[in-house]
Amino acid sequence: MVRTFIAAMALAWAAGLAAHEVHGDPPQAAARAAPAARSGLSIGAAVSPDGLLWLVGLNSDGRLFVQSSADFGLKWSEARLPDIGSDKVAADGENRPKIAFGPDNQLVISYTQPLAKPYSGEIRMLRSTDGGRSFSAPVTVHGDRQVITHRFESMGFDRNGVLHTVWIDKRDQVLAARNAGEGPGRSGAYAGAAIYRNESRDAGLSFGPDIKVADHSCECCRIALAPTAEGGMAALWRHVFAPNIRDHAFAILGEAAKGPLRASFDDWKLDACPHHGPGLAAALQGGYHAVWFGEKAGRAAVRYGRLSAAGRPQGEVQELPDARAEHADVVTSGRQVAIAWRSYDGAQTRLRAWVSADEGAHFELRELAASTGENDHPRLLATAAGIRVLWRTAKEIHVLPIPP
Repeated sequence: MVRTFIAAMALAWAAGLAAHEVHGDPPQAAARAAPAARSGLSIGAAVSPDGLLWLVGLNSDGRLFVQSSADFGLKWSEARLPDIGSDKVAADGENRPKIAFGPDNQLVISYTQPLAKPYSGEIRMLRSTDGGRSFSAPVTVHGDRQVITHRFESMGFDRNGVLHTVWIDKRDQVLAARNAGEGPGRSGAYAGAAIYRNESRDAGLSFGPDIKVADHSCECCRIALAPTAEGGMAALWRHVFAPNIRDHAFAILGEAAKGPLRASFDDWKLDACPHHGPGLAAALQGGYHAVWFGEKAGRAAVRYGRLSAAGRPQGEVQELPDARAEHADVVTSGRQVAIAWRSYDGAQTRLRAWVSADEGAHFELRELAASTGENDHPRLLATAAGIRVLWRTAKEIHVLPIPP
């Protein structure tokens, strides 16, 4: 019963969000569904070079705001409202605004703007050259301008100051459907969508060409990014492996010639997108810590595992100590590893964490907060003052320390 409950919850939440997409026939919704991550609650966060915590999200009027705090959420600056013209902003759990700091006081904000056709969108970006005091007008990141899916972007600066933007794209599915004489946006000849990326070497002022990372990604799960030991960027995403297995793939951006590597082996056969992307964090001694949701041998769970520097699974895969865990994130700070998630028990959503002080060799469970209302997926940040988890509920934005 627990396995069915968890799998059904993930799809029931996704089906309730208008901006999301479900393919095939999802399982019957569970009777006790958690409060949805209401569209509009989701936030992006980053720490500036001078140690301020910055947030980007939508306010109660649906307008994009930027806000900062010098004391990790005890006091906030007055919210600023960048001018984005007539743009709409997607702000649900898997597809939220993002914020990142680059060199020389540069700051960028990205978001998906939904377009007129169902499940279509374009990736937009604002840039600041004065540390967030002012912003340029938004620009579209990708070269392809079809009214199709360009959504679920992730972005970040690497050690050399190169800005990487990665997103889910359906141009190849649309082309395959057109060549097969099928209806728009659907093709039996092309499973899922694709992962595309580009680079900016001037902090979002201009962008290089759209580059395909992989065919056949899942359609609407977030993409996780983490720095490589060499100073580049690695990506982890839910992939559609033949014939229709929804596991995860890994690639180091810029090494497209090697192709994506399979990073999880749950063998979850599912003709639908579960709207439940992975998390990825660099390990101190090399490689990565990863978390993901999937069903393995009929058991649905969030799992934790280690990946090599090339993305290959290493060692034992462990289930999180919470049968109802979902939408987990992971971050590292030195030898500390923290995994945070939310968990609905039928009455309230609990924010919980699994914390390791020895690079994942041992973990301890922490209870952090609870909410009876709508709430966002938790997000983790490594700061100079320790790891923080950010969790937005309908009433407030929690910024909580993760005990060591």
